[in-house]
Amino acid sequence: MPPAIAAAGGTELLSAALPQGVEAQYGPVCKGSDLGIGKIDFKTDTVGWAQSEKEANPFRIASTASEVAEAKKRGIKLLTTNAQSDAQQENTDIKGMIDKGAKAIIFSPINSTGLGDAIAYAKSKKVAMIPVDRNITGVKGCQEVGPQLGSDFVLQGKLAADAMIKATGGQANLAILLGASGVNVTDDRTTGFLDELKAKKADGIKVIFQQTADFTREKGKSVTETLLQAHPDVNAIYAENDEMALGALAALDDKGMAGTDKVHIVSIDGTKGAVQAIVDGNIDAVIESNPAFGPYAFDALDAYVNGDGAPAVTITKDNQYDKSNAQQALDSGTAY
Repeated sequence: MPPAIAAAGGTELLSAALPQGVEAQYGPVCKGSDLGIGKIDFKTDTVGWAQSEKEANPFRIASTASEVAEAKKRGIKLLTTNAQSDAQQENTDIKGMIDKGAKAIIFSPINSTGLGDAIAYAKSKKVAMIPVDRNITGVKGCQEVGPQLGSDFVLQGKLAADAMIKATGGQANLAILLGASGVNVTDDRTTGFLDELKAKKADGIKVIFQQTADFTREKGKSVTETLLQAHPDVNAIYAENDEMALGALAALDDKGMAGTDKVHIVSIDGTKGAVQAIVDGNIDAVIESNPAFGPYAFDALDAYVNGDGAPAVTITKDNQYDKSNAQQALDSGTAY
């Protein structure tokens, strides 16, 4: 079981028929009534959506768009906020939406441990809390928040390692651009990647540099500039999201080092920019992290408060892109 799932209280793999687009579900089953949360009338009651980061990142844009579109489809009044990457602001945003009458909050946590204030407030007000994308860790499943939805970030890291081994033939001086600190996504994508290199005995891939670039393009570029000064012999980069990969690519381009014939790049997300870079010969592979949680989140919320409950953790399915399918993903709109 991936560490984030265990931390979120997923004690067993549920074997019932899975909804379309779902990879796995883990118990226990969460019921809002166990926390004194009443039923919600989606025709009249209000729901809140709390986004964690500024919507300059395509993942965040697509994430919010999915929640807004699904609420509109279902005729649900939706309040929206954006914490601009500030944990205290997200606490304030969530409590503010509750004070405005929101009966439930769907939220993307800025990090896995920094929203205790908002979670405690919601619990005291009997408001349902549905985390998506990033897990809330350090809480017992179903006792502090409702069902959590996300991708298997450990698996994403493993798939990225497999793609890197394939791209490099198992021989590389590798740099890792880490995501934001204190986030289960970063920890899991790192663990999955390094564990897979070890499991596949890819000893020829030497990790010569690791530094956080906070999931942003700007820091991806600046950190890579530092990397190239300290390690001009680097010939492979694992970026834990596409924005950092595109920032790294910009730094490489400035040095005349862009192109997978010079430096291999594998990243995670599935944005149009990164998938286009595969087509252009600048990135080897991208592991998708699907941001479209809207339908799954509202289904889970409905089951949690109005039905028989929802599993503590739902893992959605992701795709993988390389030269074989990148253009098709762009043509079909699969890349976001």
